[in-house]
This record gives sequence, structure tokens and C-alpha cells, in this order.
Amino acid sequence: MASENKCDGIPALDAYSPREMACKAERVGVGKANLGVFSTFLLAVLAGAFIAAGACFYTTVVTGAGGGIGPTRLLGALAFCLGLILVVVTGAELFTGNTLIFVAFISKKVSFLRLMRNWAIVYVGNLVGSLATAGLVYYAWQWKMGKMAVGVSAYNIAGAKLNLPFMTDFCSGILCNALVCLGVWLCYSARSTTDKILSVIFPVSAFVTLGFEHSVANMYLIPYAIALSHTSSFMSNASVTTALKFDPSLFTLGNFVMNLIPVTLGNIVGGSVLVGAFYWMVHLREESPLRSKIAASETHQPDGRRKDLSSRL
Repeated sequence: MASENKCDGIPALDAYSPREMACKAERVGVGKANLGVFSTFLLAVLAGAFIAAGACFYTTVVTGAGGGIGPTRLLGALAFCLGLILVVVTGAELFTGNTLIFVAFISKKVSFLRLMRNWAIVYVGNLVGSLATAGLVYYAWQWKMGKMAVGVSAYNIAGAKLNLPFMTDFCSGILCNALVCLGVWLCYSARSTTDKILSVIFPVSAFVTLGFEHSVANMYLIPYAIALSHTSSFMSNASVTTALKFDPSLFTLGNFVMNLIPVTLGNIVGGSVLVGAFYWMVHLREESPLRSKIAASETHQPDGRRKDLSSRL
């Protein structure tokens, strides 16, 4: 009688391997693309609200930090992580993270129409959630905190975004979502909620600290500042007026759209190409050297070593 393996039944606690992460990204992409329209939209509204909450948290934390560079900015970036932590743990649908569905698309497991459908629904849902949160925060008078210092901070943060040229927004959007999607990709290695939270913190706090552009965060930050620019009690306050760095004429719907277009395009490139396509070419492409190496090694190794070898790659 064969001896019983004493390790049978013990759950694996180590992180998933890079190749397993790529396969999981592909499976998740298929699931997201095939999710119903109504469920996708509701989860997207939640994600927009979550990111807006993180942006609101960030704005409050960095208020009074002067130039906003240094430890205070890092602290604010850590606060912003709240948004993506809520997204990845609760399973909400975030446009920037969903650019990774591109992995399933280039694997020919998701059609182009399904990909576009998901991106469109999620983008609109994120916008609705962000705008709704901006309205709630505005009417909650959160901008009046610290004798309107929080409002000044929100106004100046958005003004700096609206003052960027098209190509700067585009490149900043690429860098932002490369980091965001790396955070999401790291979550594919996770086996617990704690793993997911720790995976998100550093990539997300890096993009915020570095000042890169996130389309969904801007869906909250800029409309919120536009509302402030049309608030007479805010704009007529003497201490507020002296602290504002940008002309109110900058805060328009047209300028908001002109910010979203290049940032969104950059986010798509950063997530789908720099993260999704690169890891697909390494781990999932049929001609992948790693895939061939795994197949060749399994052919020449005893059965007992196959799983161990694959897990190293």
C-alpha cells in the first residue's frame, strides 16, 4: 500500500506564481467582459464613488502642506489608496483596472465588442459614481473645513490638472495606469485580503506622490473644483481669494473634457499595453519561451516534479 502523503490537504499559503497570475488575469478578464450590463454598471458606480472617497481623503490630508512635496504628499497618497483597496477587495468595476481585460482580448477569449462594451459601461458608471460623490461632499460643506482651507486645496489641485498640455496629460496617464495596473496585477498573486491590500499600497501611493493623472480620480476632483469656482461664498472670501492659484475661467466643462480625453487614452495604453500585453507575451503567448520551457521540462521530469517546476516560473 502506498504511504499517505502527510502534506495532502494542507492549503497552499504561498503567493501564486507569475505565470499563474497571468492565467488568473485572463480568467478575470473573461468574467468581467461577460458580466451583465446592469451588474457591471452598478459595480462601476461603486468604484467611481470609492475612488472619489480616496481623492477626498487625499485632498484633506495634504491641505496646509505648502508646496505639497515631501512626506505630507506621501501621507496623502497613502490615504488615496483607500479607493483602490475598496475596489479590489469588494470586486467593484474600475475603468483603469479593467484595461487589463485586454489580456483576455489578445488571447482571443473576449471579443472586441465585449471589450468595448465593458469599457464603455464601466467608464460611464465610474463617472456617475464620481459626480454623485462630488455632489454629496460639496453639499456636506466638507470644503469649509479649516476655514475653507480644504476647499482651497481642492481648487488648486484641480487647477493644476486643468493647466497641463495634452501630451503631458497623455504621458502622465500612461505612467499612472501602468502603476495602478501593476498594483492590480500583484493582487492576482494574493491568497488573502491582507495580501491584496499590501499589493495595492505601494504602486498606488507611488503614482499619487509622483503626480500622475488618473481619469476616474479626475472625474471627482475637477467637477468638485468647478462647483467651488461657482460658489460665491467661497470665491468672495478674502483669505480664500489670496490663496487661489488659478483663474476661475479655467474651471469649465470644456476644459474638464479636454483633460479627460488625453488622460483616458494614456490610462488605456499604460494598463493594456505596458502591463497586460507585456505579461501576455511572456506567459500566455503560444510561442512564449517560458511556456515552451515549461512544456519541455514537464516532458523530461518525473510527475512529482512537474508542479514544482511550473510554480517557479
